[in-house]
Amino acid sequence: MFKSSHPKQNTEQTMNNNTLLFGLMSVFLCGIGFSIITPVVPFLVQPYVSNPGDQAIVVTLLTSVYAVCVFFAAPGLGALSDRFGRRPLLLICLAGSAIGYIVFGAGGALWVLFAGRIIEGIAGGSISTLFAYFADITPKEQRTKYFGWVSAAAGAGSAIGPALSGLLAKFGHSFPLYFAAVITVLNVVYGYFFMPESLDNHNRLSKITMVRLNPFSQLMNVLSARNVKRLLVAAFLLWIPNGSLQGVFSQLTIDTFHWTPALIGLMFSIMGVQDILSQGFIMPKLLKKLSDKQIAVTGMAAEIIGYCLIAASALCTWYPLLIAGIFIFGFGDSIFGPSFNGMVSKSVESSEQGRIQGGSQSIQALARIIGPVVGGQIYVAMGHAAPAIMGIILIAAAIPVMYKSTQVTSD
Repeated sequence: MFKSSHPKQNTEQTMNNNTLLFGLMSVFLCGIGFSIITPVVPFLVQPYVSNPGDQAIVVTLLTSVYAVCVFFAAPGLGALSDRFGRRPLLLICLAGSAIGYIVFGAGGALWVLFAGRIIEGIAGGSISTLFAYFADITPKEQRTKYFGWVSAAAGAGSAIGPALSGLLAKFGHSFPLYFAAVITVLNVVYGYFFMPESLDNHNRLSKITMVRLNPFSQLMNVLSARNVKRLLVAAFLLWIPNGSLQGVFSQLTIDTFHWTPALIGLMFSIMGVQDILSQGFIMPKLLKKLSDKQIAVTGMAAEIIGYCLIAASALCTWYPLLIAGIFIFGFGDSIFGPSFNGMVSKSVESSEQGRIQGGSQSIQALARIIGPVVGGQIYVAMGHAAPAIMGIILIAAAIPVMYKSTQVTSD
């Protein structure tokens, strides 16, 4: 419809802009969709349980069941995207997420809440496809920078989601879920009309074996890769307490500080704001002076400090320590993610991006299965500070593993 003396160049530019915009919007909506439900989950669960201890367990189980589904879905969706392209998989999964939000919001019984989370988790396995999608459209030498943009988009969504949830909860605790469904459907419509395919035909798999669809086979396959094995083990040790914190945080603020959904949402927004600030102002400077490994280890050290302050806030029942801890933890998490994803993506070729990202997301999902379950149990049995103390121990153990992993990769 628009004519130019250089049509090919303009077509490529339009394709790049649409590709980047849809990808960033999808990540942004993933951030909103996942975080918008967090402040209201304890309140949605409350009508179906009789005591606070049971409520904490159910809330963490809802987090874990989501991760279970991501664990099983991510490798298969990554492999399918390597074969059939990123576009159809992303559109189908976004539509699935919208259905999951509606089911979860409708509620009516605990099994319905779990059904909603299962649907969301299966669709959420598309995160591996999103990372492969960005690996397709970005030059290898600039991939860490673009993964930083991805982290910033997710951070923006995570920042807006909880605060928005707290405001929308005034119309009912289910209302934020319906809102998430609507904006996800809008992105599906945009993607259907404007999203181009990012994976060239000559880079696609010729066929998919059952091994690629098996999450356990994929997991063992990825862990057998010499370049990334220790790197993924280090990240696994970090993701376990992160999943625990995410699972118990809302319950912690309710039990310890008697916070409302609006306050809980504001606290979750802090971590999203950290992503935006870090990717906009800090990461560009760090990338000029530090390697991916050094940035990742710096992030891990910051997370340890954050966990120390969070544990102290629970022991002292003083919320300013919690706020400070979340700020520092959020900074560490915001710089660890893009540096880690950059290291992982640089370890394999284009045709393997879906597989390696799917395996990485499966390991992250496995950690987020274990983390909330363990976190919920020790929260009830050992006190409100116990999940944060677990984070201090596991990340301290992960740092030397990270150093060894990058030494192996550079050999």
